[in-house]
Amino acid sequence: MRTIVRAFAALSRGVLHRVSRAFGRPGLPRRALLAAATSTCLLGISPTWAAWSDESWVATWAAGPHAGNDFGTAITQFGAQTTLRQVVRVSSGGSAVRVRFSNEFGTQPLVIGSAHVGLRSSGAGIVPASDRVLTFGGANSVTIPPGAPALSDPVALTVPAQADLAVSLYLPNATQGATRHFIALQTNYLSQFGDYTGMPVPPVMSTVQAWFFLSAVNVLAGTGASTVAVLGDSITDGFGSTADTNRRWTNRLAERLQAAGMPVAVANAGISANRVLRNVTAPSATARFDGDVLAQSGLKYVIVLEGINDIGLGALASAEPVTASQLIAGYRQLIARAHQKGVRIFGATLPPFEGAGYYSAEGEGKRQAVNNWIRTGGEYDGVIDFDQAIRDPNRPSRMRTQYDSGDRLHPNDAGYRAMGDAISLQLFR
Repeated sequence: MRTIVRAFAALSRGVLHRVSRAFGRPGLPRRALLAAATSTCLLGISPTWAAWSDESWVATWAAGPHAGNDFGTAITQFGAQTTLRQVVRVSSGGSAVRVRFSNEFGTQPLVIGSAHVGLRSSGAGIVPASDRVLTFGGANSVTIPPGAPALSDPVALTVPAQADLAVSLYLPNATQGATRHFIALQTNYLSQFGDYTGMPVPPVMSTVQAWFFLSAVNVLAGTGASTVAVLGDSITDGFGSTADTNRRWTNRLAERLQAAGMPVAVANAGISANRVLRNVTAPSATARFDGDVLAQSGLKYVIVLEGINDIGLGALASAEPVTASQLIAGYRQLIARAHQKGVRIFGATLPPFEGAGYYSAEGEGKRQAVNNWIRTGGEYDGVIDFDQAIRDPNRPSRMRTQYDSGDRLHPNDAGYRAMGDAISLQLFR
């Protein structure tokens, strides 16, 4: 027993100086440092990882997971021995990465045989030196129960702001594509008949513009960093923008924050066709707020841009009409839940939609009432006036022609840029 104790004491002394550096406390008493080292060894946790505080992690990218979408089904079944390499554009950078996977809409366990992350070079390729193996509680594989997410262990990797990351996962078994984000506007790559997660350029057999089983990427961004999460529908999802160019309004906001030297990451939780009050192809905004928004790492701010689908689609379904008062009650629930977590929440006005397929004069009245409450109600912590940013000054119920993607509802690249430029960065100071 004495031999074991002496060996353990030596091990503790061996990591003592690393613990001191990790805790950033050069004046910490030796007894306290030894206790920290001892507890670290007992728990089997690397001293470096143990020193990383939760406040340092931010959600540099996110996608709202859902079970389906009215616009299509994408892939519903992956064959055995399939490798997915999925590309995401991070907002802010950091010195380490961890990835959140999701089986939240699956009915069977999701088996991930292996997973890697690395900096994307071009196409399906990664920078070879950046390849990192992702583990889960130290294991190279993970089985995610139905309805659950899984967070990888941290891995050291220098990630520049506005970089493309490639997250690769291997599915050894035939797998339902039950949990996905359909409107990715990003080309992702599928390879079959093998585990190619660590290969610099995998043998691509097909592509798909959807994300599967992937809901967030977190980076270690340092002291003072934070996250703004955006709750929205297809206008936040970026529908109508050019694929593979990252021209959503949230991308523009991230670019401006980085250019201003503000350490605020942007997590886009928009889902096309989403509503505030009704579950359609995805849980409503009020239903998914905790999981898709409040659970994001480093969360300090929230932006809400939702409601136009409640107004428009609700008018098409006679059993689901929604009043402005009902929408406002939904917003108040989001505000209360954000404030309970100590998070600042900003309301964005609903952009004009005259000419859209579900436009009506009655719906326009509801939009005006909602926007008036957002602007003057004083219940949000701040207001972002997207309506004013892209409306036609000569016909305020209609979007400017130069900002219209063609359906009178969704902006084009220029329109999304105008929205991103309309946000005051003072909200995040």
